[in-house]
Amino acid sequence: MMLFAFAAADGAGAQPAAEPAFSESPIADSQSPPAISLLTIGPGEIFFERFGHNAIVVRDPASGEALAYNYGIFDFDQQDFLLNFARGRMRYRMAVDELADDLAMYRDEGREITEQRLALTPQQTQRLLAFLEWNARPENAQYRYDYFEANCSTRVRDALDRALGGALHAQAEGRSRGFTWRLDALRLMAPEPALMLLIDLGLGPYADERIDYWQESFVPATLRDVVADAQVADSAAKPVPLAVATQELAHGVVEEPPVLPPDLRWPFLLLGLALGGALAWLGASARSPRRVPLALFALAFELFCGLGGLALLFLWFGTEHRAAWRNENLLLLSPLCLALLPAWFGLLRGRLRDRRFARGCAWLVVLGAGFALFSKILPAFAQANLHWIVLFLPIHLALALALRPPVVNLHRG
Repeated sequence: MMLFAFAAADGAGAQPAAEPAFSESPIADSQSPPAISLLTIGPGEIFFERFGHNAIVVRDPASGEALAYNYGIFDFDQQDFLLNFARGRMRYRMAVDELADDLAMYRDEGREITEQRLALTPQQTQRLLAFLEWNARPENAQYRYDYFEANCSTRVRDALDRALGGALHAQAEGRSRGFTWRLDALRLMAPEPALMLLIDLGLGPYADERIDYWQESFVPATLRDVVADAQVADSAAKPVPLAVATQELAHGVVEEPPVLPPDLRWPFLLLGLALGGALAWLGASARSPRRVPLALFALAFELFCGLGGLALLFLWFGTEHRAAWRNENLLLLSPLCLALLPAWFGLLRGRLRDRRFARGCAWLVVLGAGFALFSKILPAFAQANLHWIVLFLPIHLALALALRPPVVNLHRG
């Protein structure tokens, strides 16, 4: 199962413990310090571009050179990349590019580009540049990537906040619109429905924690809004907007994500009841031709649930993807479903013998799904998966009923 597709293992990379001495910045005596901007790139059409991107832009007024400091850079050719990705141990890096090259690439992709010129004092600019130059060195450029807490946006956010002495954090922390990690992830992936659903199945209760604007700025567009609302003190200690000028460098042609992901509770409830009813009708007579579509559906469904359950167990116990740990969808995607495959193969071939073991497994799966529904009233089970419960529970129930023992007609002579 592909749990995460957005370009997003917690913790810092293998970096030296000592950070640069900010007083050693090469612009300490400059009369015209470089101009600092936040560059925000809108969503792209490829699935790993759906969250957008941002970078810190440094413009040198003396030379006219403009550089973009980008985080979240990954390389498929990196040694053991896919293995580390699966285990949640991704190593991403920071790169410095010519701004003109980046802008040309994003324009060709039809993505929105917004630049916010920032009101940093010379001392703050000095502090930021010293950190960026240190971070760009090959021995410091790599870091451990986390989808929500150490991605391309949070690294930019943290670098700016460090230069501002914590002012950005202070103004974004505690303010919230009630979103969760899951809500943001799903709404941003809404243009890719199949991938959105897989991500939703793979996220555990960690993803349903309420987050404030500081945390939500893992989304580049949210960081742009946080910067737009922020106030900082200028050289005279007077409050001024952090973003002194905003310019749209390119209008995006890629559709913007919705404000909220689709609410699937009612559609999934109706679909679950419809499928459960149809399966109950097909299973009413195991001797009729209806057994073939019933068995074919059951084989595909039980295989999906069983393999999905094994994938969720692997993500919990075998990886560092903590957003997938303790996933309550294990009550719906049960590995026990794999034990039902021989029974459905037998039914497909017309073998109607009693299968007590299979029936027992099927009813254990039903009990698990039923507990998942009951658990929604318990505070300890906070995962937002009601829509999956109302979809899977009727199907599991109908298939368990279809495995009832064959009726034997006794005739007196």
